[in-house]
Amino acid sequence: MTVTDPIALTTKRERNKASNRAALLVAAKAVFAEMGFGAASVRDIIRRTDLAAGTFYNYFNDKQEIFRAVIEELTTELRTEHSSGRAKATNLQDFVDGTFRAYFDFVAGDPDMVHFIHRNAGAIRIMLDQPEMTPLFDDVRKDLAAGIERGLLPQIDVGYLAAAIAGIAFEVSIVMVARDPVDPQAATRFASNLLLNGLRGGKR
Repeated sequence: MTVTDPIALTTKRERNKASNRAALLVAAKAVFAEMGFGAASVRDIIRRTDLAAGTFYNYFNDKQEIFRAVIEELTTELRTEHSSGRAKATNLQDFVDGTFRAYFDFVAGDPDMVHFIHRNAGAIRIMLDQPEMTPLFDDVRKDLAAGIERGLLPQIDVGYLAAAIAGIAFEVSIVMVARDPVDPQAATRFASNLLLNGLRGGKR
């Protein structure tokens, strides 16, 4: 009689669960990019996979939950890009350029991402203060505080500055992805100049 290793079974089961969830997230990102959050349905997402219809509900309760999961996954990827862009900075210009360039390059580097941002701007905007995205803003605030300590940035309200960076980056990206061609360099120049001129303008 063959004895089945329970650890091996558990490992295989976990791999299958991870694979199914990943497949659903890939499908959801593609569907939201093509149709937008409002028009997309759970059925549209399931049809993009080889999974049974009921499998979706083993991982997500509804369309809103998988949309939030897609945003969380993208935020995790973006956090790495953002941190690397600021970590190399040796002056104010590099710090600001690195922050904006990391975001705009991340968006523009993937055609699916361009369409995802373009078709879901309203749904994403609503989530800017939600738990899925707050780690990204926490990173920005921490790096800003560190930049002030290193003398790269002037003494300024970190909370306001982080909010300004986030707002400029997101809203400029909405315009960027609507243009043809998509130009992350131009977006970076505009956003950096806008922020830097404000920082160098002094106090009122």
